[in-house]
Amino acid sequence: MTFNDNARVGNNSAKRRGGGTVAAIGGGTVGLGAIAVLLFSLFTGTDLTGFLGGGGGGAPQAGSGESIENCETGEQANADVDCRMAGAQVALDAFWEDNVEGYVPPTLTVVDGATSTQCGTASNAVGPFYCPPEQGVYLDPTFFSLMQQQFGASAGNLAQLYIVGHEWGHHIQNIVGTMDQYPNNGTGEGSNGVRMELQADCYAGAWIGQISEQTDADGTPYLQPTTEEQRRDALDAAAAVGDDHIQEMSGVSNPDSWTHGSSEQRQYWFALGYSEGLGVCAETFTRSVDDLEP
Repeated sequence: MTFNDNARVGNNSAKRRGGGTVAAIGGGTVGLGAIAVLLFSLFTGTDLTGFLGGGGGGAPQAGSGESIENCETGEQANADVDCRMAGAQVALDAFWEDNVEGYVPPTLTVVDGATSTQCGTASNAVGPFYCPPEQGVYLDPTFFSLMQQQFGASAGNLAQLYIVGHEWGHHIQNIVGTMDQYPNNGTGEGSNGVRMELQADCYAGAWIGQISEQTDADGTPYLQPTTEEQRRDALDAAAAVGDDHIQEMSGVSNPDSWTHGSSEQRQYWFALGYSEGLGVCAETFTRSVDDLEP
């Protein structure tokens, strides 16, 4: 994923917030138990930082914080991860404005260290998440380094965009009523929680499939078309957060406890959204359990 150097991304509303501390585990590194907590937390909007420590305090108002500086062009987005997240916000909003009538954008908060939210502590130890009562996406970009160091994922630029796009998918589920229509009904391969995650993967894939079509006020596409290598990197990130992979890391195997879907399912729905577009994403809630994967 590469932004066009002269694309204008300065109309983003991303904020930077943080300054809190997160408890170190294993001499300042994230240990295996913390990795499992992090992966279960990743993409869910559920705060599990009580297992990790750190954070705390009252939640600031959604959207509060400092603006991302030196973030006006695609060239700056390519060079700086904070600006890259802010630029992704601009492209995502353009995509969803075209596809959801009355679209209301979520807030985007780039976390520096840790910060409190209405959904718990946001930090790189939790991973990116969406907070429904705030209609806000939170992420600490240093999480991408953790993916590389701890989980064996390359976490390149398109993988980073997949992760942000997945969180935007949860926002869409919130504002169009999917979360209300399919409330939490427990865990397992066919649970609403798994189907919700797979749909968000599908939404992210659909956006990335059209990633070079959103343009700035001058008609310049924000992003260049993806390459095969970049798409493989995004699929690698999708596999890293599959329930079966998480359980393998923990030494257990229990599909009845799944909340995200398997690595194969997550890759499948990302790829299906990419190739077929948004229309197919509703099928995560209508297909049988056996048909949730190829």
